[in-house]
Amino acid sequence: MKEMNKNKSLNGKRIGIFGKGGAGKSTVTLLLASELVRHEYTVIVLDADSTNLGLSRIFQIEDSPRSLMEFFGGTVFHGGRVTCPVDDPTPLENAEVSLDSLDNEFYACNPQGILFFVAGKIGGEGPGAGCDGPVAKIARDFRVTVHNKKPVTLIDFKAGLEDIARGVITSLDLAIFIVDASLVSVEMAANMKDIIARIRSHELPATAHLENPGSVEWANRFYKNAHIAGLRFILNRISSKDEEDTLTRLLRDKGIMSSCTIYQNPMISTAWLKGAPLNVQDIKPEIQSLVISSEKDIEDYSRKKSKEDGSS
Repeated sequence: MKEMNKNKSLNGKRIGIFGKGGAGKSTVTLLLASELVRHEYTVIVLDADSTNLGLSRIFQIEDSPRSLMEFFGGTVFHGGRVTCPVDDPTPLENAEVSLDSLDNEFYACNPQGILFFVAGKIGGEGPGAGCDGPVAKIARDFRVTVHNKKPVTLIDFKAGLEDIARGVITSLDLAIFIVDASLVSVEMAANMKDIIARIRSHELPATAHLENPGSVEWANRFYKNAHIAGLRFILNRISSKDEEDTLTRLLRDKGIMSSCTIYQNPMISTAWLKGAPLNVQDIKPEIQSLVISSEKDIEDYSRKKSKEDGSS
């Protein structure tokens, strides 16, 4: 595991990876995590996709760790204490932990030194217990320190916008949305842009379903305290320059500029098909630029907040 550089601007930051099914969220998560290690960050990856079972394999982790759902006592549907953030927005108790205090069954470390956690899976939960809202709560609230220092955490969310609607984004510092060559992906990207803009304008969540005033207060607090420094859009699985140009135009019509493009790579598809580790020794320059732009987003946001705090 690399020694954490105290001067790195992404230390302690949480970055969420979003996109439609099949867009390549998990692949980008691996590429980004590997590049962050090359930039001398200590990196945590949190698998918050409740159904995808293959993420650990491409991180060269033979045995996936026990889920954090087990660590926190299970879902409310099975008598546990992990609730859905929509029905119960209160924070998950004891969600901030030290790596030294965790049993090593609950995390794994890959050959690059990336620490890997699994929020929870619903595949074997049985009839009537398939809601994965509790997985989203763990993704929203879980924090881990490594030797008393705060690493950068990448969170690979489930496909679609459902977790965003559950408020997980309020706990993130940065969001990355993966766009593939489809109109559905373009529309979802536009929705993502709108949601982030509304949160940044301090729009409060829907709480008419909450009967407890304390729950309403917690829901509002999460949105008021949201601190999203940046939103980046990545074009992924692109097959040609013409396809890239068309997608870029469609996004631009919706006020979206992409940060980089990752072209279709048959080696990646083969790795997923075989459940084999993905060789990322030759990290693409586009991913390196994503790390640099993410650092800039955090630094610009910190300067802006300092000015606002100083003038208030």
